[in-house]
Amino acid sequence: MFWFLDEEFLVGGLVSVVTIAIQALVTVLVIKFGRVSAKHLSPRRRIVTLVIVMGMSGMMLMLAHFLEVAVWAVLYGLVGVIQDKDAYYFAFVNFTTLGYGDILPEHRWRVLAPITAANGMLLFGWSTAVLFAVLSRALRILRLG
Repeated sequence: MFWFLDEEFLVGGLVSVVTIAIQALVTVLVIKFGRVSAKHLSPRRRIVTLVIVMGMSGMMLMLAHFLEVAVWAVLYGLVGVIQDKDAYYFAFVNFTTLGYGDILPEHRWRVLAPITAANGMLLFGWSTAVLFAVLSRALRILRLG
């Protein structure tokens, strides 16, 4: 009757909140890094500055995604969705919406995979928006755009 109160949805929602908090924290760090770097790196070497700012921003966001996948993997291991040795792989396949289907979750936890995929799509879209914002700001500061 109240499917949204199901254990899978509550656990998946809680982990989604944790990964969103990680993404928010890293977003703040990336924006601060981009702002400080674009202002303090050599204005004579604009292209090098832009490559450094964008490269570091992308790397920080990728590390955030690796951590977010790890949070999902820990959940999978804790509740017994799949065997521990496959938890990170399974979480990554779902988070990226790749969906090989070579590993199937325990039946009672099968809705966690699409929740993970929805969370991953949201966070990858968010990262894209952050990278675009950093690029736009850096181009303005460096007078390249």
